[in-house]
Parts: sequence; structure tokens; C-alpha cells
Amino acid sequence: MRQTLHDHFGFDDFREGQAEVVGAIVGGHSAAAIFPTGSGKSLCYQLSALHLPHLTLVVSPLLALIQDQLAFLQARNIPAASIDSTQSREQSSAVMQQVTQGQIKILMISVERLKNERFRNFIARIPVSLLVIDEAHCISEWGHNFRPDYLKLPHYQQALNIPQVLLLTATATPAVIQDMRQKFAIAPKHVITTGFYRANLRLHVKALPESDKDRYLIDWLKTHRGQSTIVYVTLQHSAEKVAATLVQSGINAHAYHAGMNHDLRQSIQQQFMQGEIDCIVATIAFGMGIDKSDIRHVIHYDLPKSIENYSQEIGRAGRDGELAHCLMLANRNNVHVLENFVYGDTPELAGIGSVLHEIMQAGEKWEVMLNTLSRTSNIRPLPLKTLLVYLEMRRIIKPVYSYYADYRYKLLIPEQTLLNHFQAERRSFVQAILNGSQRARTWATVDIDAIASAYANNRARVVTALEYFNDQQYIELQSKQMTDVFEVVDSSFQTGALTKALFTAFKQKEENEINRISQMITFFESNDCISLKLAHYFGDQRQTEPCGHCSACSGNAAQLPYDLHLPPLSTLNPKAMCEALQAATGQPLSNDMLTRFLCGISTPLFTRIKARSLPNFARLEQYRYQDVKSCLQSKT
Repeated sequence: MRQTLHDHFGFDDFREGQAEVVGAIVGGHSAAAIFPTGSGKSLCYQLSALHLPHLTLVVSPLLALIQDQLAFLQARNIPAASIDSTQSREQSSAVMQQVTQGQIKILMISVERLKNERFRNFIARIPVSLLVIDEAHCISEWGHNFRPDYLKLPHYQQALNIPQVLLLTATATPAVIQDMRQKFAIAPKHVITTGFYRANLRLHVKALPESDKDRYLIDWLKTHRGQSTIVYVTLQHSAEKVAATLVQSGINAHAYHAGMNHDLRQSIQQQFMQGEIDCIVATIAFGMGIDKSDIRHVIHYDLPKSIENYSQEIGRAGRDGELAHCLMLANRNNVHVLENFVYGDTPELAGIGSVLHEIMQAGEKWEVMLNTLSRTSNIRPLPLKTLLVYLEMRRIIKPVYSYYADYRYKLLIPEQTLLNHFQAERRSFVQAILNGSQRARTWATVDIDAIASAYANNRARVVTALEYFNDQQYIELQSKQMTDVFEVVDSSFQTGALTKALFTAFKQKEENEINRISQMITFFESNDCISLKLAHYFGDQRQTEPCGHCSACSGNAAQLPYDLHLPPLSTLNPKAMCEALQAATGQPLSNDMLTRFLCGISTPLFTRIKARSLPNFARLEQYRYQDVKSCLQSKT
């Protein structure tokens, strides 16, 4: 292991915890690495992969993370690749061919890729030694960034017969670690946790009114001119505004957020990595997997979304071990923005009821296109995925498979030439595919169900054949309209009672997230050492003494001000502000929907009726959601 570490990675020794994790994996065990951001979690799977006989499959939540790790591996001549949404069909097919031929040791994908019928058919034929799950806290409802698709990873591991799992995360509390360990049957001794305290980080919380933030930030950056800095903001338009202010003050800064096109984001990131841009003003879209060792400052212009997010984001500073500053310019002014993210993800009773009604009417098999169901139920896609997971956990539905509803192909060789590649029964099967395709001038649409019905309903055989034709360049294949198929395990539920129970679960989740925000504010206003509290929050009891250099230890504990001077809601008429919305929908709306409209929280219904263009959309976005809702209820 140490020879591989030296030969491939150029290191003479392991960092804390790495040898134990790699040893467990190479020894045939599943393991979890709970290391702080920047402590070398990725090397645990990268090195292990070189000692395993078959493919290592890495599930990662962000494309930027995948691309950064690929660049690292390829620079060290480690055969690695990804299959992702930026690739052309030819590029994806080339990667699959390399994997099939054993030329790739590490394949990186997003969790959503495993829902893809074509990909699952492909990967099921490939021997896989290890499933690696990056940002593994996403699998836990107790975590700060629960993603429903992650909850299916234990099922995928079993279905694909992958013998070992490695979980990686920097932000797992004791409850989350326990949840992850149990889901993948990882022995407690193979959960490796290192300390969270990093002595080179100086954690400062500076309480400031909103009007003083820009001046303080500009003075700070001018004092440390030319040093690599990330400034985190909550909203995309804030990134643009703050970056423009810094540029006007002569600071080499640039905005970065998910609203920019992919190529521009890549260019900005590359310039920052190469030192051509000193300061990035970014939403949390920036930073995942950024392996830049000399970031000297991580500044939170707005409050982070949670303590976990804060820990993850400051972890990007000072990875070279040199002194780095983590500064928060804090007040309570944007608390309502953080809370609105939470309230927007709680479905209404009626939306949950409409989903249950569809299941009740489906019979034994329920086929779902997520975007269509989102529109008809008025539930945003992420909470809708969560709802489906809740129903799986209650054994109401059971996922069977996902498939593309539409397949079409373009012949690249004459039809007769294609047939001549096959004999006997296979030739008649290929003929059935050709006959079961509706031809247009260039493209043919495949009626997969009709073809499969003549072959024991073996849909997978038809899809596999089409994939083979595509791989052999006999055809160019396209697919769209992802459809999830569920078995309806129990349709005898009482709709009303189950709707209320599920709604209660979402409300509990909402309450937990709102409490998480409140807990974060209390955390940063405390007189106690920030570094010590952070370590204990993540279950690290090894640090027992105050750090001596954070703002609290320096006698500058923060009391976060609130300086938004808003007219009292009692002097306004929120109900009247919703008249245009009511007219546009032509139906009575709940107080929650009216509140979302006034607070500027998007819903599928609002997207459909173009609510953003209506008078008073987001008119009360600076007020707290619950206050607006209470005011509407009092006017009813």
C-alpha cells in the first residue's frame, strides 16, 4: 500500500485515518471514512481501487466534484473516467467500451445515473469490486442534505452484487454515522473518524449590520490583497452584486453560481485554480471537491445554511497547513431566506392526496414520469422524490425499474446489412425490432412493449439489443422520457389517514430544518470556543481545550444584529396582494400557497401560470414566512 502511495500519488506516508480505511477495504471489508474537508478522503478509494481486481464505481453528487477528481487521477496515470450529462452519446459509448474491456479502474457517476435503465443494464454485466459513495451523509434523513435517490443505494448495491462499500463524508453527526453504518451493514470498527479540529484555521464571527458588510469586506480583502479567497453568499443575484462591488473597488473578483452556463463556470473555476482570479464570490454551487491548497480566506457574506455547511465550506481553507482565516460577516437579516428554502419543500395535504389517489387507481403497476406528477400534484421534484421514498418505506409501493418511455434510432448501415450480422432466432428477433419500429424520414420510433410482448415480455432483451446495435455503430440511438415503474404492494390504505400521516412527516422534517437554522444562530452567538463546539457537534471528543484564537476565545463573541426596518404586516393587506394570483388560477388557494407567492417561493403551479410576471410576486420576500402566513390567516 505504501509503495502504491509513493509510486502513484507521490506521498511518503498516509495522513491520519487513511491507512486504516485502505487496509479495511483491501482486507475485504466495507468501511466509512469520516474525515474533515480537505483531509484526504478521496485517496482512500483511489488507492484501494489499484489493489482491487475489478472496477471501482464511485457515486458522487456533483459534476464539478467528479471532474476535479478525474483530473487528479488522470494526472497520475490512473485509468479513470466518468459517464455524465455533459457527454455526447459517442463519448459515453467510448467510456462504456473501455470499461467493458477492463481498461478503466475507476468509473464516476451521479446517483441519478443508476435510475437509467440503459446504464443499469450495462453495469450489471461488469464485475464491480467496490461501490464508493461520496457525500454519504446525503443518505440520512438526519443529515443536512438528504437526497432521496441516495436512499436507494443499498438496494442498488445488492441488485448489482457489489461486495464492498466505502462511505465518504466530512459532515456526519453521531446520529448520521449510525444511520449510514446500519444501512450498509458496516462494522463499527471499520468506521474511521479523525479529529475535526484544524489548528491552522482562525475562525472569526464578526457581527455587522447589513450596511457595513461591503466596506468591511473590501477593507479585509485589500489588507490581504492577492491571496486566494472564496466569499460565500446565499443567492445568485447576491453573488453578482457583491462581485461587482469588489471589482469597482479594485479587487480581482468574479461571481460564480449555478445560473451561469457550464462553460463560463468552468472557465472561472479554472482561472481561480491557476491564480488568475484572486477572489470568487459564490453560492454553494462552488467549492465541492475544489482541491486548491492555498486558499487563505473563506468568508461568509451571508449566514451559511447550517453548521454542517459551515464546516464543509471552511474546510476549503488552508489545506496546505499554513495559516488561513475563516470570517463570517453575520447578522440575522437573511434568516428568512434560509427558512423560505425549507418551507418551499413542504407539500400541501391536497398534493399528497392527489399522489395517493393516482396510486389507488393504478392497479398492480404504477408508472410515473416525475416531472408530470410534479405538475399535477403541485409538489416540487425534490420533495416529491422524498414522498415516493416515504411510500416505499411504508411498503405502499416498491420500485421495480426505470426506463425511457421513448426510444428512437437512425440506421447507420442498410437494414439488410444489419440483419446479415445475425442468424436463426436472433435474426428473427432483430427483424421483429425493425418491424416494430415506426419509420419517419430519418428516425424510427421503437414500440418496445409491442415487440417484448412476443418475447415473454422481455423488455430488457429489446433494450439490450438496441444498445448493442448502438455500440457496434449499426444505429444511432436516442432515448427520453424517463419513467419510474413501481409495484403497488398495498392499495388498501385509507387515503385520508395516510395523507395526514405523510403530511405530518413532512411537517416534522420542516420543523427539524427550521430548528437547525435556529441552532446555528445560537451556535455562532455563544461565548464558548467555536472550534471546540464544532468538534463536539460532530462527535469528536478528542479536543478538550479551547483553541485560544477564535473570535469567542479572543473575547469578541458575536451578538447578531437585525436591521431590516420593514413596515408592520398589520399595516399591509396581504390578501389583496394576491388578487391577480387568484384570478390567474381561477381557484381558491390555501394560505400556504398565498404565502409562497408573496414570499417569492416557486411551485410547479406558479411556473405553469408564470406567476413571477404577476403583480406582487415576492412582494413580501423580506418578511418571515410564518409571519406572512399568520397575517393571512388573521384576515380570513
